[in-house]
Amino acid sequence: MKQLFRAGVAALLVTAVLGGAPALAQDKGGDKPAAEAKSDLPAFPADKSVKQTATIGGKVVAYTATVGVLPVRDEKGKKVAEVVYTSYIVDGPRDPNRPITVAFNGGPGAASVYLNFALGPKRVQFGAEGDSPSSFSKLEDNPASWLDFTDLVFIDPVGTGFSRSLVGEDETKKRFYGVKQDIDYLSRIVFDYLVKTERLASPKYLVGESYGGFRGPRLAYELQTDLGVAVKGVVLVSPLLSSAGRASQEVSPLPAMWTLPSIAAAKLERDGKLTPETIKAVEDYTRGEYMVDLMKGSDPAALDRLTTKVSAMTGLDPTYVRRAGGRLETQSFLREVFRDKGRLGSRYDSNVTALDPFPNAPEQEVNDPILDAIIAPTTSAIVDFTTRVVGWKPEARYEALSGNVNRLWDRGRGADTESVTDLRKVVSVDPKLKVLIVHGYNDLSCPFFASRLIVDAIPATANGRVTLANYPGGHMFYSRPDSGAAFRRDVMALYAGK
Repeated sequence: MKQLFRAGVAALLVTAVLGGAPALAQDKGGDKPAAEAKSDLPAFPADKSVKQTATIGGKVVAYTATVGVLPVRDEKGKKVAEVVYTSYIVDGPRDPNRPITVAFNGGPGAASVYLNFALGPKRVQFGAEGDSPSSFSKLEDNPASWLDFTDLVFIDPVGTGFSRSLVGEDETKKRFYGVKQDIDYLSRIVFDYLVKTERLASPKYLVGESYGGFRGPRLAYELQTDLGVAVKGVVLVSPLLSSAGRASQEVSPLPAMWTLPSIAAAKLERDGKLTPETIKAVEDYTRGEYMVDLMKGSDPAALDRLTTKVSAMTGLDPTYVRRAGGRLETQSFLREVFRDKGRLGSRYDSNVTALDPFPNAPEQEVNDPILDAIIAPTTSAIVDFTTRVVGWKPEARYEALSGNVNRLWDRGRGADTESVTDLRKVVSVDPKLKVLIVHGYNDLSCPFFASRLIVDAIPATANGRVTLANYPGGHMFYSRPDSGAAFRRDVMALYAGK
């Protein structure tokens, strides 16, 4: 999950896109070895592995952790980038039925560190109320890890983690920083990893968080229909699958409908009343009376109903709700809801707060509370693990959240702003493929109700092949032990074919 830097950046989850650059070619044989791109960067070390154990599901799991590098080559076979991955493979004889899961985070510009510590065998605490960036000391066994039922591979796209381009900025942007290019080279990276490790015959799953969740359906379809690699399942964590409706904030009801249930869920949680039943009532109101009243515009009776109902559901001052016309803008809400306490809520979990250092400023003057707090513990933890524990020591900076990648990402339009089309196609091509979409109730960057509306409209949902699960928490709901455990149980059921 993790998006970058200021309040409006979460919208980039699906609008930061680019198409049209030529796809990177497959490696081609020839009489001469391919030339390498000229670069003054120090060479990466050779792949490195270490044996470890972790207690998961009440059992000790022995595994090998590896940090390795895969090349990206251009149309002439010249290496133009290097992608770094971290894998965890359970030790022992190879079981042909043991799954392999490939995971990506989002941004665009986020490394895979967040899912690594959510799903991998080790964890560090981050992203919850009261977490301190200076509290990190060492990694602990992760009871919510998936490693006991699937091997895991975490991939850092170009410009994130230690992964790097070997060409200039303009060429890098053209080749890597957009929707089509992103899928073209990352699908090949997945293919190359499976070939390198002899896992093409294994059951294969994809996991993507945030923009990685946006990637998921497109990546699965590209692997399935172009590279000939079929996946058994896709897990989309806190995705925003479509930006439809965001273009017209003043007319379309969708933006307001997407966010209201998450705002109401946060209030229910603060009151100790968050249950599937109370959320169902919110959802029913949102797609019924709320939507109808929004579309009545300045009708005084409709505005009165909106003000009364929305104020009661969210705990917000009726004057504020009326002034907003019942359409609650995320950043304004996050300042308003905790204004009496002098604190700011996070768009990634509105019940995670931080002191507002400038409470009298007309606009928020600091970064998001969660984004500011997660950089230090996660970066220190993954770099320490990579360099000291595994012993892979590059001469390079680690980019957990790259502002440069986000800055260079071309914000496309049209078909490139959604991946629902590929989601529908990928489950159509393979009648056995299943998709699990998961959200935290309090996430305002990628609201759960947006996925609810999308999932309910997909034909494959009716026979249980596309499902939605929501948990207490926000964008990184897995930072809460109970939500992480529930997520693990739901994924285990998916992998077991239940």
